[in-house]
Amino acid sequence: MIDNGLPEGWELVVGLEVHVELATKTKLFSGSPNRFGDEPNTNIDPVTLGLPGALPVLNQHAVELAMRIGLALNCTVKPSTFHRKNYFYPDLSKAYQITQYDEPLNVDGFLMLPGGVRIGVERAHMEEDTGKSTHFGGAGGRIHGSDYSLIDFNRAGVPLVEIVSHPDVRTAEQARQYVNELRAILVAVGASDAKMEEGSMRCDANVSVRKYGAELGTRCEIKNVNSVRSLGKAIEYEARRQIDVLETGGTIRQETRHWDETDGRTHTLRAKVDANDYRYFLEPDLVMLAPDAEWVERVRAALPVLPAARRTNLAILTGAEEDSEAIAVVVERGQDTYIEEVKNSGGDAGRALVWVQQSFAEEGNTPRLPAKDLAALTVLERDGKLTATQAKTVLGDMLEAGGGDPAAIAASKGFEALDTSVIEGFVDEGIAAQPDAWAKYCAGEEKAMGALVGTIMKLSKGKADGKVVTAILQQRRNG
Repeated sequence: MIDNGLPEGWELVVGLEVHVELATKTKLFSGSPNRFGDEPNTNIDPVTLGLPGALPVLNQHAVELAMRIGLALNCTVKPSTFHRKNYFYPDLSKAYQITQYDEPLNVDGFLMLPGGVRIGVERAHMEEDTGKSTHFGGAGGRIHGSDYSLIDFNRAGVPLVEIVSHPDVRTAEQARQYVNELRAILVAVGASDAKMEEGSMRCDANVSVRKYGAELGTRCEIKNVNSVRSLGKAIEYEARRQIDVLETGGTIRQETRHWDETDGRTHTLRAKVDANDYRYFLEPDLVMLAPDAEWVERVRAALPVLPAARRTNLAILTGAEEDSEAIAVVVERGQDTYIEEVKNSGGDAGRALVWVQQSFAEEGNTPRLPAKDLAALTVLERDGKLTATQAKTVLGDMLEAGGGDPAAIAASKGFEALDTSVIEGFVDEGIAAQPDAWAKYCAGEEKAMGALVGTIMKLSKGKADGKVVTAILQQRRNG
C-alpha cells in the first residue's frame, strides 16, 4: 500500500491536465507572432479576434511539434478533427475555442516515473489558447472584488497541446514527478520552453479520494497551478478537505477550484460543467488533420534521446544510482554529454559527475572548461595525488581561467600527496585529540567518525586524503 500521507484506509486518485504552449513563431491559425512579453494587444489580427469573415489556416509546424510530444509520450498518432467548444469568457473573443474533441491527434500513451511507476496518457490534443485577463484591486488578483479588469489578446490563438493523463497518480509526490518529467521531455524535443512562471506550461489537477477498493469518488478540478511545489501542496490540501467532508457525512460536489498560495487552501470557482454544456460541433472551416505514415516516421526518427534514457546512460557511465540527485541534476542541465567527453578523454566519469553537479551550475550545457582538463584533474584525484579538498581548489582556478593544467596549478600551490606513513601520524594525533569520539567510534557509533576525520584533516591542513584517513580509522578499529 502506498504511503500517501492520508488517514488510514483512504486512497488518493489524481488525473492531470497539462496545457503546453508550443514553440512556434506564429499562432495556430494565423500569422500573428507567438511571443511572450510583448506590449499588450500588439500580436493580434482578424483571426485572433474572430472578426466576421476571418478564416483559420492551420500552422504546419504546430502540428509537427504536437506529434513530437505524442510520440515522445508513446502515443499513437491518428487522424483527427477540430471542433468548436462554445462558451463565453471575456478573453475569448469568438465565444468559442477551436480544439480537438472526440478525435484527438495523439492517444493511448504513457509516461514512466522514477521507480518504474507508469502513468497512462489518455490523449495529447491540439487547441488554441485564450487571451489573458488581469484584475486590478481586491485581493489575490481574482475577478471577485476587483475594481476593473484589462484584457490582452496577445495570447489568444497561441498553439497549445493539452496532455491528459489517466487517473493513475496516487500521491502528491508522483504528481510532482510527472510534471517534472513531462517538462523535461517537452524541452528535450524542442516543443516548448515549458516555463510555468511565464504560463507556457500550466497544470490542472483532478483530485478525488475513496476508500481502498471502492469506486472512484467525485472529483474536483484545481485550475492553473503555476509551480510544481504548489501542485503538490494543492493536491495534499484538497485530498484532506474532501476526506473531512466525507467523514462528517457530507458529499463532494463536482466543481472547479482555485489554489490560493497565500492561505494554502483551495476555493470554489464554479460548478463543473460537462462536455455537452459546451455544445461541441465540427469546425466547419477546417478539414480533417491526417498526417501520413511517412511524416509521422520522419518525426519519430528525429526525436532526440529522451531524459529517462539519458539518465540510464549516465548512470551506467558513472556507476551512480540512476535515481540519484546527481544524475537527475546533470541530465536536467544537459551536461551529461560533457561527462561522456571527460570519460572519452581518459578521465574518471564518477569523479566528473561529482564535480559537474557541485561546481558547474552556472556553466550551462556547454561548459567553458575543456573536457580534457577536467579529465586530467579527476585522474590526479583518483590516483591519490590530490585530495578532494585540493582538487576542489584547483578546479576553482580552472573554472575561473576557463581551463589549465591541473598538475601545474597544484604544484604552484604546493599541493602534494602525503605518504601513508605521514597520514598515520596525523591519525595518531587526531585520536589523541578526540579520545571521546574515538571511544564512541570503537563502540560502533559511526557518526563519531566525522569528528575524527575533521580533526585529522585540520591537523594536516587539508593535505591528507579523506579516503585514506577513513580507511586507516576503520582498519584500526577492526584490527
